[in-house]
Amino acid sequence: MTTQPAVQPSGSTGKIARSAGAVSIAVMCSRVLGLIREQVFAGLFGAGLAYDAFVVAFRIPNLLRDLFAEGALSAAFVTVFTDYTTNRGAEATWRLAGNVLIFFALLISAFTLVGLYWTEPIVNLLAPDFELIPGKTELTVKLTRIMFPFLLFVSLAAVVMGMLNTKGKFFVPAMSSTFFNLGSIIGGLSLAWLFPGFGQPAIAGMAWGTLLGGALQLLMQLPTLRQVGFQFRFNCNPTDPGLRRILLLMLPATIGLSATQINIFVNTNFAASCVEGSVSWLNYAFRLVQLPIGVFGVALSIAIMPVLAKQAAEKDLASLKQTFTSSLVLVFSLAIPATAGLMLLSTPIIRLIFEHGAFTAADTLQTADALTFYAVGLFAYSAIKVMVPVFYAIGNTKYPVIGSFLGVAINILTITLVIDQLQHRGIALSTSCAMILNFLFLSVILYRKLAGYPVGYLLKGLAKILVATALMSGGIWGLQRLLAPWMIGSILVQIGALTVLIGVAVGMYVAGLQLLGLPEFTLLSGKLVQRFRRS
Repeated sequence: MTTQPAVQPSGSTGKIARSAGAVSIAVMCSRVLGLIREQVFAGLFGAGLAYDAFVVAFRIPNLLRDLFAEGALSAAFVTVFTDYTTNRGAEATWRLAGNVLIFFALLISAFTLVGLYWTEPIVNLLAPDFELIPGKTELTVKLTRIMFPFLLFVSLAAVVMGMLNTKGKFFVPAMSSTFFNLGSIIGGLSLAWLFPGFGQPAIAGMAWGTLLGGALQLLMQLPTLRQVGFQFRFNCNPTDPGLRRILLLMLPATIGLSATQINIFVNTNFAASCVEGSVSWLNYAFRLVQLPIGVFGVALSIAIMPVLAKQAAEKDLASLKQTFTSSLVLVFSLAIPATAGLMLLSTPIIRLIFEHGAFTAADTLQTADALTFYAVGLFAYSAIKVMVPVFYAIGNTKYPVIGSFLGVAINILTITLVIDQLQHRGIALSTSCAMILNFLFLSVILYRKLAGYPVGYLLKGLAKILVATALMSGGIWGLQRLLAPWMIGSILVQIGALTVLIGVAVGMYVAGLQLLGLPEFTLLSGKLVQRFRRS
């Protein structure tokens, strides 16, 4: 084994931490508003027919959105756009940007029209057991047709986000999803209040609000795009070399992400066959686990991609290894304590956030069980968000594809083995198992492709994180028992008790890491403090 040089957080790590800090603040705003959006759904519709139908309906355009907007398109575009910015000059770069926007607007419009035509067969394929409940399939079809054009708005928003990230603009694109949630909440609530008076279901108003939110997510980024120099020119050239490079990079990634969509399809299909409310419980739980994933997993992924792409373009492999290793330590330092916190506090968190209106105490317990099993794989899910951009940067995208399909296999195997005993909880567990296997596979492959990276440094950092997390978990366990009577009181009392619990836990963890001396965490906390002071 090649001896690795000692690793210290570099200027690139500081830049990533600073960018990730800005993105984390923006993503936190979005995720908090997203939780408020879920609270609205829980209070109005609970966990039953209407929300089950909405979740499946929104999942259908989301299956395609995850391919175009959240994954393959974003990563492929940033890689090529960075190369053009570095080596081709501004004119060629913006010409490519306009061509990509027009091409994908036309392509995704075609997908949308096909989806609108074939909505009913798609719904029956995804959730066949909805037919057993009168009106459930019909409602799901109606909501799907309303929300399908969301795919176009959010895919174009992803292209614009890639342009801005490459130009060093992270905060505004990350804030765009906040506008999606605002549109969904304000527009959705207004229409949900009006629609019953016109003989339409209230849940249809929330679907139109979702479409409005998607449009706002795109529109709010356009002024910043103009500020960085973009001028729209109609230019559609499918044979453009830059566009072809993006499509070639997207191809293996799209195949790999299709494995994720197969997992979602399988999970939705099994959830629809469980007791009514299972689809809703899983969705509420996954929304909660997405909060830490978004705040640090996605944020670091967004921040690291331009840095890695630049280092790869400059053939600076040593810096690329250092950037990757420090970023992985940083994501572990945030994901592992979040996992422990979510597992220990799942029930009081869900009780406080969702147990209002139509959402019952029984729904709280079922959702908390799902959250606990989802949290098991949180560290792996977040780490993969940092690892996959490295494969893009070095131009080796087939291994994330293979890892994704290994995840599909373990997901289906795990569900088949445990679904009868664990019901919807087994679906959450199988998702975590798939993520962990994918993470282990990518770790081994990346070690080989990079001719090694500093595993000793990584393990040393991981040991410090685990010690600090154990200290924090002990504090949560003891304090939770002392505060037990307050955890089931009025909303204000619950907020106070949880605030004390989480505040003490965060304090213990931060103090532990500061005492143990984890450089990446110290660097990130310093950047966040500086940003808050300036603001």
